[in-house]
Amino acid sequence: MTSEGARWALTQYFDELARRFPRGFDADAAFDEAATNFQPPEGTFVVARADGEVVACGAIQFIDATTAEIKRMWVDPTRRGAGLGRSLLGYLEALVRGSGRSRVVLDTNNSLTEAIAMYGRLGYTPTEQYNDNPYADRWFQKSVEAL
Repeated sequence: MTSEGARWALTQYFDELARRFPRGFDADAAFDEAATNFQPPEGTFVVARADGEVVACGAIQFIDATTAEIKRMWVDPTRRGAGLGRSLLGYLEALVRGSGRSRVVLDTNNSLTEAIAMYGRLGYTPTEQYNDNPYADRWFQKSVEAL
């Protein structure tokens, strides 16, 4: 997370989570996580730009040889509703498929109703809790064959 655009996008995302989550959000810990878990070979982080401006971001963390986790998906609020989230998720899924893994998982908070609806529309199904994320209320999965 050394690029200015990546840090800016994550700051916007974490600020939104702090506003929307009932118990707030610890951005310092999340930045530490991003610095270690979203760099090759543990994962990857992407930033989407439009007209030179950062408009979205997302990450992949490789959990093991068969599973990858989608993390830190964010779209600028002024750009929502135009399909950018779906496109970003599709791009991240293509990276997972290219990594040779057979399953993708993600977690989310009940406050992020738009994200939950999008995941359902795009074929993600509820799964058992697979991590100890203190902010997660729901966990989803999708097989690579469904990507």
